[in-house]
Amino acid sequence: MQAKHASMLLEQIQRGKAQRLKQEAEAELVSRIPLLRKWQSDRLSATYADLLANKRYRPATAFFLSDLYGPNDFSQRDDDIERLFSTLVKVLPDYLIYTAAYAAELNALSAELDFALLGMLVGELDGRDTITEEAYAEAYRRCDNYSLRKHQIALLKMMGEDLNAIVFKPFIYNTVRMLKIPARLAGFSALQNFLDRGFKAFHHMQGADEFLETIVSRETLILDRIYKSHP
Repeated sequence: MQAKHASMLLEQIQRGKAQRLKQEAEAELVSRIPLLRKWQSDRLSATYADLLANKRYRPATAFFLSDLYGPNDFSQRDDDIERLFSTLVKVLPDYLIYTAAYAAELNALSAELDFALLGMLVGELDGRDTITEEAYAEAYRRCDNYSLRKHQIALLKMMGEDLNAIVFKPFIYNTVRMLKIPARLAGFSALQNFLDRGFKAFHHMQGADEFLETIVSRETLILDRIYKSHP
């Protein structure tokens, strides 16, 4: 099973790298990425303002919006994994490889979907300088990738369930915490920091069912409203 998860991790890391190379070849669109990221960040912060204001859910919400579903740059983490892949699969337990693999898939898929969305905004809807809610929704529909957007939400839920399961296993949780110094010395601190942030956030929450249901239901509702032309 570990070999399967390791192969999946490498595949998704290389997928993300391929997307970054594709973006580098399209300078016009790349220059507009910050605009899209800012718009999405504002949208997510507004959608989940209640969770961000809730002491119990705030850390997990912030982690989701920055590390899983948000605009962060994951290239350093992915480059570290690819560079040290043969070592990582030997020293990291399978459950961490599994978690990292699904995180990499979610990040790669999100990058692909967002770049296609940006291309539609800039190329067909005059979204070079500003993005409106109406234009964003129209670009979503024109991209016509509903099933991939549903898969994106499903991956988000899977990641949350995985993190939630791990934090209730003290040995696993403590293993990640103890990897901090070895990870820095070995050159994969970006990966360790990512996992540690996630585990800390979910450990603080002490139960993720309501949180995950809120995220999934809201994102699904927004997606369905967009495709029904009701942004």
